[in-house]
Amino acid sequence: MKSIVSFAAIAILALGPVTLVKAQSSTPRTKSPSSAAAKPPAPAVAPKTSTSPAAATSSSSSTTAAPAAPARPIARTDVYHVHFVKAALGKSVQLADSLKAPTPDSPTSGHSLVLRHQDGDAWDYVVIQHMGTSATVDAARPAPPQSVRDLSDWHNDTFVNGPSWAEFAKAMGIDESSDKSKTAGSAYIVSVYRPAAGHRDQLEKMLSEPPQSGDTSVGNVLMQHLEGGPWSFLAVARFNSWQDFGTSEGNSVAAMSKNEGGWFQLREHVSFHNDTLADRIFP
Repeated sequence: MKSIVSFAAIAILALGPVTLVKAQSSTPRTKSPSSAAAKPPAPAVAPKTSTSPAAATSSSSSTTAAPAAPARPIARTDVYHVHFVKAALGKSVQLADSLKAPTPDSPTSGHSLVLRHQDGDAWDYVVIQHMGTSATVDAARPAPPQSVRDLSDWHNDTFVNGPSWAEFAKAMGIDESSDKSKTAGSAYIVSVYRPAAGHRDQLEKMLSEPPQSGDTSVGNVLMQHLEGGPWSFLAVARFNSWQDFGTSEGNSVAAMSKNEGGWFQLREHVSFHNDTLADRIFP
């Protein structure tokens, strides 16, 4: 796929000074989705503010069973570039090919995920590119050729922090151990969130809760805004199939009929969010 800097960030930052973006740590755990268009996916991310989170411990006694140890926290150690883009009229196929094309001179070439809109927000594709533990934008780097620029109508870009590439790829079904032919039919929910004033910590805690009963997602990532778009969190949930996604939605609606579940919890803390269903076109 195209270099994120050359295709996306340069369009905005080509005249600016050199910028260094580094990953920061935070304290979310995981959260399950409530509905495709109105509730959060279930990111399986559990970073801590501390650079060396304390290990979970358990105790036993002759009369009381030892409590289950919580899941190992996953720190947000790495920087990712998130590129939402809308194709120019009649150029969706060419744009997809451009986004999938690798960039040989990139140190993280091949470390990317390209999803295609099915239902939801106005973008046609989102590219999530792993940048390592930091990202630099070079003002002297040449802009992409007009033939590439003319493939899109608009785009926006945001740097976020998230888990290591190994953790991200595993959750998204694209790691080396995954059979990509079997995960090619995965369904994804891509969600962005902006908390209400004074509710950032509460929203992050909610989005980081473990998946609830009835949630059939198999991979979840929660990422945090560093620089860019007008949102604070990006969540991506993966389901093995569209059938599994439908099952999860049915379970969610059943909970909503009882005035329960994430749909209601979300509306305690968020000022804006949107959710988009997507399929994977790369890798």
